Amino acid sequence: MTKICTRCLLKDFNKEQYEAIVTNGLSSLPKEDLTGSDITEKRLAVCRDCDKLNQGTCLACGCFVEIRASLKKGKCPYDLWK
Repeated sequence: MTKICTRCLLKDFNKEQYEAIVTNGLSSLPKEDLTGSDITEKRLAVCRDCDKLNQGTCLACGCFVEIRASLKKGKCPYDLWK
């Protein structure tokens, strides 16, 4: 049995899992709704340090953090993305 890191983002999982969830999810969204990679990465750095990150999801709101962090309208439930 493979143990999944509870403190990882989905992009830390294997390629097939990542592509199925994040890549396909983001590709279905309008480009004008997405942030630039610099903003997304800054947001994800905050998520990596948060104790609510669990297997790529936020335990506070249930979202896939990589998708929410990529959305212009995405918000951290604790308002940590300044």
